[in-house]
Amino acid sequence: MVPYYWQYLPLLMQIVAVFLLGLGMVAASWFVGRHRNSVTKLAAYECGIVAVGDARQRFSVRFYLVAVLFILFDVEAVFMMPWAVVYRKLYGITGSRLFGFWEMVVYLGFVAVGLYYIVRKGVLNWSQDKADL
Repeated sequence: MVPYYWQYLPLLMQIVAVFLLGLGMVAASWFVGRHRNSVTKLAAYECGIVAVGDARQRFSVRFYLVAVLFILFDVEAVFMMPWAVVYRKLYGITGSRLFGFWEMVVYLGFVAVGLYYIVRKGVLNWSQDKADL
């Protein structure tokens, strides 16, 4: 009788083969594609404009807040699209004609409260510079 753990031998062999294949590809690209660094190649490229200043400067937290807000409303659209597609089928699942509608109204209410909060906090107001948000 073969021990139980021998059943995992094909999986182990596949993992080792994939690791060796990846290592082989990296090694082959190192030997085939030798790169010679020069000042031009190491220079930062930004739309053909010569870089001015240091790239490690401080940015306002508003950039990050706007990015998070974009993700928030992107996720909102991701939730609303499937709801809109199956809206007519929700009647048969729940038995209530307006259950799907009120479900989305509650969801959009939470999103509206969040939007009201960020507007009151001044995240979207770029005309003035506030130190603390």
